Amino acid sequence: MSQPPTPTVTISFSELKDRSADLSAKIEEGFGPGGLGILSITGVPGYSALRRSLLQLSPRLAKLPEEVKEELQDPSSRYNFGWSHGKEKLESGKPDLLKGSFYANPIHDVPTTDESLINRYPSYCGSNIWPVNALPELEMAFKTLGKLILDVGLLLAYHCDRYVSRGSMMSENQGLEKILQRSRCHKGRLLYYFPAQEREEDEDSDSMSSWCGWHTDHGSLTGLTSGRFTRNDIEVPCPDAAAGLYIKTRAGQIVKVVYGEDDIAYQIGETTQILSGGYLCATPHCVRAPKGEKAFGLERSTFALFMQPDWDEKLHFPTQTQSKELNELILPGDSLTFGEYTERLLDKYYYLKKQ
Repeated sequence: MSQPPTPTVTISFSELKDRSADLSAKIEEGFGPGGLGILSITGVPGYSALRRSLLQLSPRLAKLPEEVKEELQDPSSRYNFGWSHGKEKLESGKPDLLKGSFYANPIHDVPTTDESLINRYPSYCGSNIWPVNALPELEMAFKTLGKLILDVGLLLAYHCDRYVSRGSMMSENQGLEKILQRSRCHKGRLLYYFPAQEREEDEDSDSMSSWCGWHTDHGSLTGLTSGRFTRNDIEVPCPDAAAGLYIKTRAGQIVKVVYGEDDIAYQIGETTQILSGGYLCATPHCVRAPKGEKAFGLERSTFALFMQPDWDEKLHFPTQTQSKELNELILPGDSLTFGEYTERLLDKYYYLKKQ
């Protein structure tokens, strides 16, 4: 590698839970305009055991019989609830068969029973689907870890609001913490990366974004576990130092980022960047798979919690935005619900791609 990996800015849990602590310098270093859009929280009580409990279920879920996994699929939500495999596309345009995902809302099994909302916002308002017979322990492990990452994320959001309020006028009710507290549509994603076989090395595995393509998170705040690597059901260290999370800085530099196995990492999403007036910044990122012989037969499991506003949450956009793309979607000073804003994004990016 041309340069050593960059450790994330870290905040200890004991600092984070102290609402009188001034963490603005660390928030700015990690999330501010000059930061990488990521920081990690260390020393969260009980986290390590909950991470292990959920991630060790990921290979078992992926190896369930196909007919069982089919029953866990939800096409009506665009596969945003339950099991999803091969429904997304790689950057080459081919179906992504490298990883499987299981999506669920860790807080609300049924966020709403309003059929019109479920039809309009299926990826937010749908209901969870759990493998109650095939893998009954998944539900509790998923919900417990998801709730912990949300609770720690809310503590972090409080300190983000304190940092933003130093530089801009912000009503208390419109801060990141309150928006996330009110939301009914946080979404957890348990990921399983299938083991690479020798014959599968192709142009997709050569690219830097071979495991997860370049993207910027759409929501407010994403909580991430570190990955768990296994071979033949035995946990092993990652065999390739070049594999992992890469972030593109605002200056266009690509940096490999690392954080501790027992840390929870948090990344800023585009919605927070917009609502904070650019004080908190989202960054494009990707995940690079291990390469070469040493990667054959290697599995990876990980978990992400996407914290986002409620579909009914009124978002008050700043009167000035720096984003040309955003100015094409909304008028400065406009007010849209998060659901409406998502629809506009989908209309512009998702549906246009399909035509």
